Amino acid sequence: MGLSVTNTLTGEREAFEPASDDEVLLYVCGLTVSDDAHLGHARLWFHADVLDRWLTWLGYDVRHVENVTDVNEKIAARVGERDGWDTEADVARHFTQQVIDDMRGLNLKRAEVYPRVSEHVPEIIALIERLIESGHAYEANGSVYFDVTSFDDYGHLSNQRPDELEADDDVDAHTEKRHPADFALWKADGVSAEAVREHRKHDHDGDLPTGQTWESPWGEGRPGWHIECSAMSTTHLGDTLDVHMGGRDLVFPHHENEIAQSEAATEHTFARYWLHNGLLETKEDKMSSSLGNFFTVSDALDEFGVNVVRTFYLGAQYRGDQVFSADAMTEAEERWERLERAYETAVDACDSVDAHAKATDDDLRGAVDDARETVVESMNDDLNVRGAFGALLELATAVNSHVDSVDAGGDGETDDSDGYDYRGLHRAVETFEEFGGDVFGLELGREAGGDVELVEGLASLVLDVREAEREAGNYERADRLRDDLEALGLSVEDGDDGPEVRFE
Repeated sequence: MGLSVTNTLTGEREAFEPASDDEVLLYVCGLTVSDDAHLGHARLWFHADVLDRWLTWLGYDVRHVENVTDVNEKIAARVGERDGWDTEADVARHFTQQVIDDMRGLNLKRAEVYPRVSEHVPEIIALIERLIESGHAYEANGSVYFDVTSFDDYGHLSNQRPDELEADDDVDAHTEKRHPADFALWKADGVSAEAVREHRKHDHDGDLPTGQTWESPWGEGRPGWHIECSAMSTTHLGDTLDVHMGGRDLVFPHHENEIAQSEAATEHTFARYWLHNGLLETKEDKMSSSLGNFFTVSDALDEFGVNVVRTFYLGAQYRGDQVFSADAMTEAEERWERLERAYETAVDACDSVDAHAKATDDDLRGAVDDARETVVESMNDDLNVRGAFGALLELATAVNSHVDSVDAGGDGETDDSDGYDYRGLHRAVETFEEFGGDVFGLELGREAGGDVELVEGLASLVLDVREAEREAGNYERADRLRDDLEALGLSVEDGDDGPEVRFE
């Protein structure tokens, strides 16, 4: 059975068939960087990460792009709140770095690129111009709006029709729009109602900052929220995505509007599969910055550790809701420790026995086969991570039973190590590492984060030395430092923002 997923666009479970036999184009709706990321945000990151890892396991080359919204009224409303937050860019830079740190702390695979809105304004303007030229958008008093009535399939994703919809933006803009559901592609320079609300929410006094603006054919202004994802995704992945992933709360209006403006501009299907994450709740409310009921990613990592947090997310399938609580985290900790202990038990037993030992345990070997089959079936069943992780815990039980049956003394220090089934234990270790480590991103066999943080710190120091050598004109010495890092499995990439090391 191949991978099947639930496609929000059709409402059906469908066989996953990307356009290419060997490549998947994955776009993930990223975060508006106006506050610290919380566990609700990280739940989407985690499931996108597992999807990426599973597609890689299936043999695909995954081109994973996740945007960063660094231009937004919520960001502008926080200007001046702290020392050094003098501009919208200052605020965005602070929280973008925090997001990157949180992602690293969660042991997420690196996306191919994390595009920023502020770096793609020319592409946004060009896309808006195409929509105006094709009759799908119109200018009004320096702003530009998408005409929802010009796109026949508008409302297909959310099962809504234009005549049933109300406006999704400022009341002041209603008089400019031809239809209440038309949405802004470009906002004329000025203060929006949303910015006023955000400014007041943070108890700011004085003049309201409008944020950064750019020149455009329609006058000075800034991009609307929805157009950014269409511009960035098509820039980096082309006109048609294989998978667009995001939170369920973004189906309307954000993703609905993405489809309309993208397909109106390109005349191609925007995304073949739409995968939407359920919400992370506390009691009866979704976890949200605006509700103040959130647990930040950095606080969660400090309190529970990356493995417990990731194990918590493995407790529910991506499209279902999940409840965060002390009891849920305790259960996650117990499940993680159960897996980790079984893995270490299997490793220790393998290390204590000759690889050519002839003892066999059909129950253990059968448990390995069953676990592998169940993991694959569960993951291909719409990414059922709970079922897949449960299979690894069943294997953990089988490993412990085998070791206990050989260890007559029951203390794990048997002299009868030849009684261990080396091949069975070795395959169990490989299964834990392959699925628990490679697919689920758990850090088996070492203290969470410790080794990684040390390597990252040392690599950063080497990069600093390399940059100093390059600035001094010692290019051969700088190249040797790069080659030495790469020999250790660390890939050095020189970008516009300076060198970056990637941990392979």
